[in-house]
Amino acid sequence: MSNEELIKALRGVQYVVINTCYGGFGLSERAVREYKAMAGITDPKWYDRNAPRDDPYLIKIVRDLGMAANGAHANLKIVEIPPDVEWEVEEYDGNEWVAEKHRTWK
Repeated sequence: MSNEELIKALRGVQYVVINTCYGGFGLSERAVREYKAMAGITDPKWYDRNAPRDDPYLIKIVRDLGMAANGAHANLKIVEIPPDVEWEVEEYDGNEWVAEKHRTWK
C-alpha cells in the first residue's frame, strides 16, 4: 500500500468497484480464481456478481490486475467516495455509477 493509499484509508475513503462500459460487471477467469482463493470461497456455484463491490479482496484484485481483471463485457474501475456516504451501485445497460442512497416510494 502506498503512502497515499494509507492516508486515504486512515481518513476513511471508501472504495467501490464499478463497470464503466455497456455490457455489465464481470471478472475475468483469472480474477475469479484469485478472488475465490483470497476469500476462501469453495462453492462451485458462486457467481462473480455476488462479490460485494467494496470488498477489500475485489479492490485489491482490480487494482493489481488492472485490465486483466475485466470480464468479457466489462471495464472495471475503482471509485473513491467520502467515508460518510451510504451508497449503492446504479446502472443503465450495464454501465454503472455509484449513487448516494436515498428513499424512494411508488
